[in-house]
Amino acid sequence: MNERKMNKGEAWDYALGMIKVNGLEPTPEFLELVESEKRGEMTRDDIKRVLDTKYRMKTAKNEVVSR
Repeated sequence: MNERKMNKGEAWDYALGMIKVNGLEPTPEFLELVESEKRGEMTRDDIKRVLDTKYRMKTAKNEVVSR
């Protein structure tokens, strides 16, 4: 069996396609992070850190507001 490994661009295009098939639309901010990773300016770990920070902050704000 000769399976070809996807490159970064193909992997992201596949993942984004799966998101859209489910009726969701990635945010422009997320798409920019993806493009930065495709260009080699960021790693997947960098993207994870950015998203973790963003959503931790959003969760923390929601917890303060709901008190």
